[in-house]
Amino acid sequence: MARRANDSGPETRERALDIAEELVQRRGFNGFSYADIAGRLGITTASLHYHFPGKAELGRSLIQRYAERFAARLAEIEAAIPGARDRLEAYANLYAALLREGRFCLCGVLAAEYETLPAPMQEAVTAFFDQNEAWLTQVLEAGLAEGTLQLSGPAAAAARTIVSGLEGAMLVARPYGEVERFKAAAVQLLESLARAAPV
Repeated sequence: MARRANDSGPETRERALDIAEELVQRRGFNGFSYADIAGRLGITTASLHYHFPGKAELGRSLIQRYAERFAARLAEIEAAIPGARDRLEAYANLYAALLREGRFCLCGVLAAEYETLPAPMQEAVTAFFDQNEAWLTQVLEAGLAEGTLQLSGPAAAAARTIVSGLEGAMLVARPYGEVERFKAAAVQLLESLARAAPV
């Protein structure tokens, strides 16, 4: 079948990424094929290969788009929420929102499949976590500077623990289908790492 003119447009590419992202979040990267995406789009797999020559390119584009959106959300938190403690809570709520939709953090899923991913995807996954840890480190350091937080160790170590803890809490909450289970774990995690400074 010849590729239709609109199959090569940017709208088709974005719709393909939307579908692929949902499939990764629900099944994992190795749990779907190009045929799954093409079938839902009503196009041929050849048309899909026009946008993404291979699944590695598709995966790299997925991570890049997800990381950009996540970074935009972090910027929104910074712009709208002044306090460090409230920013930490808003950060945890980003994960809770995914669980409410029956999804999982894209890079959390990919981290579980890390050894099977192409090298460019592996690098993009670690870059995503590095980005999040750097943002959290700045938030924690700001809280220390303003006197609203106290930490038992370096801010960078606490940031790493927060990312790891929230990803793990999502993983455990998922089979139960209980967002509250995640939220309770998130509250305990944040309170244990970043306590309010005494007045």
